[in-house]
Amino acid sequence: MTVVAPIAPRDDLALRAGYHSPQVDVEVRLNTNESPYGPPEGFAAALAEELATIHWNRYPDRAALALRTDIGALHGVGPEQVFAANGSNEVLQTLLLTYGGPGRSAAVFEPTYALHSHLARITGTGVVTGERAADFSLHLADLRALVDRHDPEVVFLCSPNNPTGRTESRDVVEAMAADTSRLTVVDEAYGQFADRSALDLIADDRPFVVTRTFSKTWAMAGARLGYLVGPAWLVAELGKVVLPYHLDAAKQLAGRVALRFGDEMAARVATLREERGRLVARLDELDVDVVPSDANFVLFRPRRVDAEEVWRRLVEASVLVRNCASWPRLEGCLRVTVGTSSEDDRFLDALEEILTS
Repeated sequence: MTVVAPIAPRDDLALRAGYHSPQVDVEVRLNTNESPYGPPEGFAAALAEELATIHWNRYPDRAALALRTDIGALHGVGPEQVFAANGSNEVLQTLLLTYGGPGRSAAVFEPTYALHSHLARITGTGVVTGERAADFSLHLADLRALVDRHDPEVVFLCSPNNPTGRTESRDVVEAMAADTSRLTVVDEAYGQFADRSALDLIADDRPFVVTRTFSKTWAMAGARLGYLVGPAWLVAELGKVVLPYHLDAAKQLAGRVALRFGDEMAARVATLREERGRLVARLDELDVDVVPSDANFVLFRPRRVDAEEVWRRLVEASVLVRNCASWPRLEGCLRVTVGTSSEDDRFLDALEEILTS
């Protein structure tokens, strides 16, 4: 029986698909760039102790001041330069609600994180699209040409870029940091896995921000907590737009407790970077083309076996990777998250068998 909805969504949303990552019941899940390790030993007990102090009948701190203070201390800034929300995706959405909207546009450079365009469109923001070079780098001349032609209010840079894994070049980021006529958002969801960051370019006279997440490095994808660091005046504007009490008390405490384990998290990052090197070295020995990565994932393209078949046969081997073959400029590509050494061995052994059988 077909049910007709009594009310239709906005015309510009009616045919739009939501953003999602297909989930399949497998033993080895390497498709969503999560940490393969849980939080460090001691985190759960420390969080449970803090949770016992919550007055559940009261609203949480609307400003999340203690959490923002602790995040700011991590980056050497005050809480007035930190905005925290439910995952970096809500941070991005709030930026677009504040600085995008009807009659305004945001620039993206494909291939890149699909949610930048998706969030722009659902906030009524136009999208102008540039392209990366054949090696997926972004050249300053190409960026300037698009910005000069379309004059977008918002420019998204993704560093390391998802799904290609490359860090944006320093000249590109510096040029946009110096462009005070528009908002530049550097999405560093995977920034801790790279050798450089744009955090040092943040200044009070620049509409320039860096977004980060607790989902990857801090092994807290289940908490949905993200933040940005930027000029105080911009953070104040975001506070006017975001929903009241958008961060619950438990999440604020979870973020603060996680920050106590900075040394353990740094060790995790080092382990995953080393494992990334091993994973790439093995992939280089197989019949695939590998894109150099500064993130906790690797993009690759099988040379002689169709990517759809490789993805399907990996699932049959109970290994799930991300099928990127339908994404812009990524025909025939798959993306694998860096997992534990045993998970990666399961993936590599299954891939080798598929490619050689």
